[in-house]
Amino acid sequence: MCRLLGVSKQAYYKHVDMLMLKLSRESFVIEFVKEVRRKDPGIGGNKLWLMYRMRFGESHSVGYNRFYDIIERYGLKVRKRKRRAATTDSRHDLPLYPNLVRDLIPSRPCQLMVSDITYIPLWLSPETGEYTFCYLSLVTDYYTKEIIGYSVGDGLEAEYPLEALEMAIGHYEGKDLSKLIHHSDRGVQYACYAYTARLKDCKIHISMTESGNPKDNAVAERVNNTIKNELLKGMEFYRISDVKAAVKAAVEFYNNERPHWSLDGMTPSQAAGCEGELKKKWISYREIAIKKQCGILMTG
Repeated sequence: MCRLLGVSKQAYYKHVDMLMLKLSRESFVIEFVKEVRRKDPGIGGNKLWLMYRMRFGESHSVGYNRFYDIIERYGLKVRKRKRRAATTDSRHDLPLYPNLVRDLIPSRPCQLMVSDITYIPLWLSPETGEYTFCYLSLVTDYYTKEIIGYSVGDGLEAEYPLEALEMAIGHYEGKDLSKLIHHSDRGVQYACYAYTARLKDCKIHISMTESGNPKDNAVAERVNNTIKNELLKGMEFYRISDVKAAVKAAVEFYNNERPHWSLDGMTPSQAAGCEGELKKKWISYREIAIKKQCGILMTG
């Protein structure tokens, strides 16, 4: 056969050895990917490649392009899109309200409360990487940074922000709400008739952002981030009841134990007993600009 093909026996056996080496390296890649995927079903190709090179070394590894070719040929590629939940839908014909807090610096509790909605992943099947979202509605007293209302729901219906609002109103029980402002984005949940009617029933003034800029509702956005990415960091949830329990514990800790740089190191519950300007351990350029505009700071 070698004579018919015009090659030497040495070349033939060398070719067989190279073919076997190629197949064995492919099998190593396949088994390695399957092994890692048993532990981490949704791990991406780049991380797999780095782990593969670290385990087998450069001299015993296939190249980057061939690695990806093997994954694709054997159906080992994970086509997973990063999903982000939209919580604000401003495309509606409901009445909107002006921004009443652009130049406001609250000086006491029960003067301004801010509301927002964020999402929390809820695993459906960790093995396949399937997940959905549940939604956390928060109401925060701007002056104290205290979370005074919250609700967890499986959808974006207005009933869950309304539950958070009712909790916040209960928090202020016995106080005059006629000088209180409620500030939020222009999402349909906050613009709907049920929500605005409840605010009007309590004589609470309605304020809304004028754009999609997160800075227009910065305190609410910051509280969202603290709850999600600090207090709930690394937690995986499989039932909405687990999310509710975790949020409750997180809010209790945030309000009563976690010191706040915007409150001179006090907790929000401690700040609830204060009035007047609170010392910050950072510079608020927004407040400096507002004071200058109002002529509070001396010039020159």
